[in-house]
Amino acid sequence: MAYNKAREEKKWRLWKEAEEKQLRSLGVSEDTIEQLRVHDWAIFNSDRRYYQRMQEAGTYLDEVAEDTTPPEIKTVEDFLDNIENQQLYQVLIKVDRLTLQAVLLQLQGFSIAEIALMLDMKEYTVYKRLSRLKEKIKKLLG
Repeated sequence: MAYNKAREEKKWRLWKEAEEKQLRSLGVSEDTIEQLRVHDWAIFNSDRRYYQRMQEAGTYLDEVAEDTTPPEIKTVEDFLDNIENQQLYQVLIKVDRLTLQAVLLQLQGFSIAEIALMLDMKEYTVYKRLSRLKEKIKKLLG
């Protein structure tokens, strides 16, 4: 919920009036009450600035998080377009499309069994293709 300065100030004033009434009933001097009021007002303003900044920072961070959401990769072409490492890209463009499709499905969270069903392959074949690709990438990255 957003920080509402007017609402918070109203709550502070009601609290301060009740406190000052109690201090007067205890015989505290008006100078001391005024000093407390100035001191408490400074603290209130400090807190207000803090909460407003936190709200602004939170809003900023929410916007940054929305802006950095990775694009959804739906096709092998999208997958290849998002590869930033040039050496890795060179390895992947030489791999057959079926293996890349298996990689893409695995990145999307599908199990080997599910990938095998989708690509009409045996589980062992999917596993072997992915293993060979991993070995090529390991050799590349050293």
